[in-house]
Amino acid sequence: MYLFRCFVFISLGLCKIVDCLSVFFDSFFRFYCFFTHHLIEIVNVKQNMRKLLLIASLACILLEVDAQESSPLEISGYADVYYKYDFAERENIGTYFANDQNSISLGMLALGLKKSTGKATFVGEVSFGPRGQYLTIPNGDATDADGENSFHIQNMYVSYDFTEQFNMTAGYMGTFVGYEVISPVANFHYSTSYLFGAGPFQNAGIKATYAFSPKISLMAGLFNDWNVYRDLNGVSHFGAQLAVEPFSGLSAYLNFLTGSSAGGADNYSSGTLIDLVANYAITDKILLGLNAADYSFKVRGGYSGIALYPRYAINENIDLGIRAEYFKEKDAFDVENPEFLSFTISAKLKHGGLSVIPEFRLDNNDQAGFLKRDGESATKQAAQASLALVYGF
Repeated sequence: MYLFRCFVFISLGLCKIVDCLSVFFDSFFRFYCFFTHHLIEIVNVKQNMRKLLLIASLACILLEVDAQESSPLEISGYADVYYKYDFAERENIGTYFANDQNSISLGMLALGLKKSTGKATFVGEVSFGPRGQYLTIPNGDATDADGENSFHIQNMYVSYDFTEQFNMTAGYMGTFVGYEVISPVANFHYSTSYLFGAGPFQNAGIKATYAFSPKISLMAGLFNDWNVYRDLNGVSHFGAQLAVEPFSGLSAYLNFLTGSSAGGADNYSSGTLIDLVANYAITDKILLGLNAADYSFKVRGGYSGIALYPRYAINENIDLGIRAEYFKEKDAFDVENPEFLSFTISAKLKHGGLSVIPEFRLDNNDQAGFLKRDGESATKQAAQASLALVYGF
């Protein structure tokens, strides 16, 4: 009987334990279901948050890239007027621009556009007036001897930066040859040198530039004939430029241009031109410029010359400068051609975008190629004074 009672007691205890375990496992299962359900919701929320954060990050990156790639449209321009007086009371010194005697005359009005999108850049510049319309050679509609054209495209090209070191440019560009340029804003002196007038003004073509380092770069390209929108005998010129900056303050450019133009070997732009341009900032106030060139026609002849450009900054608004030039037309076919010595002194008075340029110039021609006041007597010397107003923005 005792054993039976023990058995019953143990059985009842086991039943209680089973009931307790059942309640425990039921509660645990309910808690597990509740926890896993909310855990899944939390994971889903986190995943959605990650997606939203990723989308927001990508949007910010795209907005930043778009802001970097598209620059505002840049508008620039310049205009100039001048008065010149030749002491022989006639147009005597042929310097290409500013030739009108005893007259308040117009130079040019130019407007330029520049726009960069990503690695691509567009530049366009159109000019009006005597200096920009006729004296820079091409006609607006490409029709020979068309005196009714009203504009001239100075620059129209597109460039692309493939890398930080490599760039390509194609279109109609201001020439890479020479020290002086067409724009009166970029030149210190208002009258131009013989070297400027003898060389190319613009080159249409395609060129590639590679920067080996911040101090050395090389450009090479294929170009049309000098100063034409389109080449009548096909792309016929090869050009190159080696640019070096060996140390702070000194920059130098060695230029090379060769080819044959429409009309054959007798054409003026059929030949080989070697040109050196350099600038050296001796101090913060003293700058020395140099231009030396040698051009040989396909047939006999050509020119050579050298010009020095010392300049002194009196203060931030007043500069004084000198141009001393030697220019020689090469002898050809037993004809002795003239040589020129030219001395020009100019001041540049600056206020905002306005520059006032008073200038005095004295030229010497060894073959007495100038005229005296009577218009008949030849002389070796000619002198002129001018005052120019140039505004750029």
